[in-house]
Amino acid sequence: MRFLDEAKIFIKSGDGGPGCVSFRREKSIEYGGPDGGDGGRGGDVIIECVDNLNTLIDFRYQQHFKAKTGTHGMGRQRTGGKGDDIILKVPPGTQVLDEEAEHVLLDLTEAGQRIVYLRGGDGGFGNTHFKTSTNQGPRRYDVGWPGEERWVWLRLKLIADVGLIGLPNAGKSTLLAAASRAQPKVAAYPFTTLHPGLGVVRRGDDTIILADIPGLIEGASDGAGLGTRFLGHIERCDLLVHLVDGSMGQDVAQAYRTVREELLAYGADLESKIEMVVLNKTDAMDADEISLQLDYLAEEVGCNPSDIVLMSGVTGAGVEPLCDTLMQHVAERRANEVEPEPFQP
Repeated sequence: MRFLDEAKIFIKSGDGGPGCVSFRREKSIEYGGPDGGDGGRGGDVIIECVDNLNTLIDFRYQQHFKAKTGTHGMGRQRTGGKGDDIILKVPPGTQVLDEEAEHVLLDLTEAGQRIVYLRGGDGGFGNTHFKTSTNQGPRRYDVGWPGEERWVWLRLKLIADVGLIGLPNAGKSTLLAAASRAQPKVAAYPFTTLHPGLGVVRRGDDTIILADIPGLIEGASDGAGLGTRFLGHIERCDLLVHLVDGSMGQDVAQAYRTVREELLAYGADLESKIEMVVLNKTDAMDADEISLQLDYLAEEVGCNPSDIVLMSGVTGAGVEPLCDTLMQHVAERRANEVEPEPFQP
């Protein structure tokens, strides 16, 4: 399934149905009179969060969504039926923004949330409503009230426990494949990952979700490379795993600094999130080079070399201990988290 995390759509609730002009004429009934019914309400636009989606691709090829108009009123004081609602199903983590994409109108983070976003217009009155002592045979009726309409942006921010960040080709997709059953594209060239990917790490009955974000380069905040478009997917993460490629004489300090500067330029407090620094591709380094790169990286990070995790995604060395540490951190966070009230649809 193709990944899509932004879509602009037009939504419109249904117009109310018109009222009816009708008069009662029945055999053996002495007095007739107006008996036109009211029109039905228009359908609503409902946004529902479901847990079996992880992309907005359904909104790529259809941008206009309109609920049905209410049924017109009928004789014998019969009110018209309500127009059919239209339900937009979106994945957890979807935000609804205004037409300028500046203000968040809705934020759906939990499967089962169901919000009536635009209500249908009221139905018009039939001529029965206008009967008075001085107007026994009104021929007036109201057309239904129009529904609401607007353009909105849908923006998906993946919900994950841990976000993987780093320069292109730092080994993020390799780690995701080694730690989970995800099968991201892995190749020996930069920008292999063009879209965010998710993987589930399991330890018994416990699970955590990893989010692999396309790599950042210097100037990403100004649009270089893939820009910072996908950084929104790690805004909801509690922990960031920062992978640094230490092989082939890489400047690990500069690599780390580049990504941190782009996080700061992006904003959204990403730079203040808990970060675990990983020196990756140790299989391509000897012991002396590992020690040297650790010292350079620790000095840039401002920590002890022992605080930096050593790993090789290719051989799997260090992957299991890293996953165990991540599981422990997420478990502690969940234990200290205030239990939210159950959502009432």
